[in-house]
Amino acid sequence: MENHQEWSRPEPMWREDTSIPSYESLNEDTSAEIVVVGGGITGITTAFLLAKAGKQVTLLEADQLLNGTTGHTTAKVTAQHGLIYHELVKHFGVENASLYYQAQMGAMTSMKEWVDQYQIDCDWKNAEACIFSTTKQGAEKIRDEYEAYQTLNIPGRLLDSLPFDVEASEALCMDEQASFHPLKYLSALVDQFIKLGGQIYEHTTATNVREEDRIIVETGNECEISCEKVVSCSHFPFYDGKGFYFSRMYVERSYLMAIEPEREIPDGMYLSIDEPKRTIRTADFDGKRVLLVGGENHKTGEGVDTSFHYRAIEEFAAQHFGIKNKLYQWSAQDLTTLDKVPYIGPITRKNKRVFIATGFRKWGMTNGTLAAQLLSQYITGEESLFHELFKPSRFKADPSMKQFLSQNFNVAVHLVEGKLELVADRPERLKKGQGRVVQWRGERAGAYRDENDEIFLLDTTCTHMGCEVEWNSAEHTWDCPCHGSRFSYDGSVVEGPADQPLPRIVLEDTSPIHPITGDQPEEDQPDHQF
Repeated sequence: MENHQEWSRPEPMWREDTSIPSYESLNEDTSAEIVVVGGGITGITTAFLLAKAGKQVTLLEADQLLNGTTGHTTAKVTAQHGLIYHELVKHFGVENASLYYQAQMGAMTSMKEWVDQYQIDCDWKNAEACIFSTTKQGAEKIRDEYEAYQTLNIPGRLLDSLPFDVEASEALCMDEQASFHPLKYLSALVDQFIKLGGQIYEHTTATNVREEDRIIVETGNECEISCEKVVSCSHFPFYDGKGFYFSRMYVERSYLMAIEPEREIPDGMYLSIDEPKRTIRTADFDGKRVLLVGGENHKTGEGVDTSFHYRAIEEFAAQHFGIKNKLYQWSAQDLTTLDKVPYIGPITRKNKRVFIATGFRKWGMTNGTLAAQLLSQYITGEESLFHELFKPSRFKADPSMKQFLSQNFNVAVHLVEGKLELVADRPERLKKGQGRVVQWRGERAGAYRDENDEIFLLDTTCTHMGCEVEWNSAEHTWDCPCHGSRFSYDGSVVEGPADQPLPRIVLEDTSPIHPITGDQPEEDQPDHQF
């Protein structure tokens, strides 16, 4: 098996064959009619739709466009969001469950219309989407989901096998779904946004909102933007606005690998519902037929050594498809709301100037597009059948209360355990490319030794709400198990809700310790004078 690249720093496949323009960072105070924060599918599509409606729009991105969750997606464009419709019927009722399906299909239809209208070459391909089980218990859940399909008039069919070498006890397929290349598609929408007079600033982190006569968006560049309305499309809302979203969602990571399979796989998108979950879809890349295989979900900052998850996916792919060439591997982070339906709309019930879209539960292609449509309708004053279903201020006692208590108990446990953890490792024991929680002057700290032998020593207390971060060996990041903030090995923020870096600790001596004797190398030991 040939390796395409080194795997110490995973990168998504989608960015490798797409040219994305870069934009300057904000360096002075300015103003706009609407500020949209977040350069993924939700932010770009929202900005595009508002600009089409004649609004003066400025888009802010903390890093580079399309380098966040959208750039790390499986890029399935589907209304089949795992096991969801049976649960929606149970908790929201038939009418609202039907609205959820209609909203997703409407978003997918709009995407295809824009592909055709702007002649976007993004490998759009119609394909069926299937969920499948490998156990008897899973088969029962599939049949319950099929009953919900029939109740809601969702076209679907049951199968007892799959068109590749994975044994399934039951499968449920939804026809006329799609897959595509997300960055090629969104790059075209960015072009349209710029043509409509839109303004983009990269490397500009929105950190806070001041609600005065006009909205003031504060940035990490020490610049401010005044506007009439602001939309947070930044995955986790950068501004909470007393909505307490940190307590109303949980964060999971999942992993993905692109391979050239040894065996031919028919077009399609597949997702297992039993643990460990596996997602599978075909794609065309660089003139090759490739297969995306993923899964291994776990809460951010929890679980085993994260490199284990890549190995598990590779073993699964090798067993069932064969691996001619391993091309890329990467991971993604996703937010799930208390009731599994995204929060889209005003940040609080009474606030009509600040809007959010978050909690897409790994289904960001249709949910992100839907969010853009609903947000632009709010801002332009249009009514929508879907506003009520997705409004962030809703609270369904069942299952929201159970999830709320579970999530916040989990946060409390991590907050206490992190403070009481006993650590024996020392930063000097690290090898090149290795990171770990260590002890420094009797305190918990995080250390990473880079390839130049420089040690980055950090305070491991998350700057969001004080939980202790954990080392992610697969991504070389420090991840918070409480609310999903992620930091680079040098302490800089990779992903919110935190907007301040982990403090750096100055080391007086970074010499490595001999793995057997525990001594520093002779050349690094200090000279003694007698």
